[in-house]
Amino acid sequence: MVQSWNRGGPWWASVLTALAAVLFLAPGVHAQDVEERFPGVSLGLLYEGRTQPVVAIQPFQGGTAAQRAENIVARDLRHSNRFRVLDSIPQAFARDQVDYALWDELGADWLVTGRLEAGALVVEVHDVIYRELRDQGRFPLPSPDSPDFRMATHIASDAVVQWVFDEPGIAASRIVFSRRMEDGSQDLWMVDADGENLQRITRDRAQEDGYALAMSPSWSPDGRRVVYTSYQSGLPRVYELNLETGERKSVPAERVGDYITPTYHPDGERVAFAVNAGRDSGIFTYNLAQECCFEEISRGRWEDISPSFSPDGSQLVFNSNRLGVGAPQIYRMPANGGQPHIVSPYVYNRPGYYTSPEWSPRGDRIAYHGRIEQRGRHHVLVSEVGQRGRVVQLTREGNNEDPSWAPDGRHLVYSGERNWGRALFIVDVETGATRTLVSGMRARMAAWSPSLAPRYAADAEEDRD
Repeated sequence: MVQSWNRGGPWWASVLTALAAVLFLAPGVHAQDVEERFPGVSLGLLYEGRTQPVVAIQPFQGGTAAQRAENIVARDLRHSNRFRVLDSIPQAFARDQVDYALWDELGADWLVTGRLEAGALVVEVHDVIYRELRDQGRFPLPSPDSPDFRMATHIASDAVVQWVFDEPGIAASRIVFSRRMEDGSQDLWMVDADGENLQRITRDRAQEDGYALAMSPSWSPDGRRVVYTSYQSGLPRVYELNLETGERKSVPAERVGDYITPTYHPDGERVAFAVNAGRDSGIFTYNLAQECCFEEISRGRWEDISPSFSPDGSQLVFNSNRLGVGAPQIYRMPANGGQPHIVSPYVYNRPGYYTSPEWSPRGDRIAYHGRIEQRGRHHVLVSEVGQRGRVVQLTREGNNEDPSWAPDGRHLVYSGERNWGRALFIVDVETGATRTLVSGMRARMAAWSPSLAPRYAADAEEDRD
């Protein structure tokens, strides 16, 4: 149940809300300017004017490992952009019994407590206003030396978000992206949603020049596999990598052309991808699980690329240059083919440039990047499905590309270029709050995983059996 945060909130909450709305249009950025550049586009606010509830984190009990888990949970809740977090609470506040009156005096709406107990992290969420235990859970926790310690704690953090808001969190997820190195190689790398645990996951090598380009990754619904495009054969082809076993599969090249921008169907078995072959291009699917069934979705003289399915698998969004070379638009059509309809803010005689769409896991929004002019910087845009074409611009500075949705359907990761260099950024669509995920590297084409909590729970169950 989502509760109203006007219940006895601090007097300054409404002031902060108004101030945030004013600051979001500053400095020197006016809504009229945005309308002129992106007709029908509103500037970066889906903000509902609610104050954020205050969550206090009571010092976790159980020694150094408990303190480390507490720090991870505090950071995760702050990154959720749903709370104002009160952490660094004095150890004197660590008590067996919860004193609701005391936490109420400190201004807390919610209280999170935790303790280590028999190899598990026990977490409780208390509703301070109503003076009751809202929910609790027990999460298996490996030793702090284990590479899974952080992920196990992230799962507990997401449970807190779920208990309070009845919506998924983003802590127990990862982001894979294409990174170009100084020697010209380009492989896939992976990082946790909090920017920790950076690791390389591919080392593709071409037969001739010694290295290959790996790009355009996409996650399977179970979070165990990644499909992507690689030039390791000398031509762009689609491959699937099992992150647990290292097993690799490929889509057979049954047609002539470049195989690019793959994505999974929600069934986790089929992948859709583009085949660029001049006047005989289109979007096709192939069942990697059964290793069969090459099927056509669209086909023509134009280039249809970057497909993305709606969560129920009934529709497909993609970009295409059907209106002319150099002016791609975002289109939406039935997943088995049919008449496409423009989603991007197309204006006659000002066709713009829009590409790299991705459907939100909630099904209510489509994110992509683009520009209205023939030249200029790209910005991240979001079209609201069923809202008469309403489009929201989420970025204002630099060059920004390739947005990808978090499992909560509220956050996006995208690659950005600033005057100080390139980075991956995460933006909260509801408030516009932005943070840097990784910097100091040429990172592009990021893809956000689904929640990995079910995967880790299933693995833990298998280990017990």
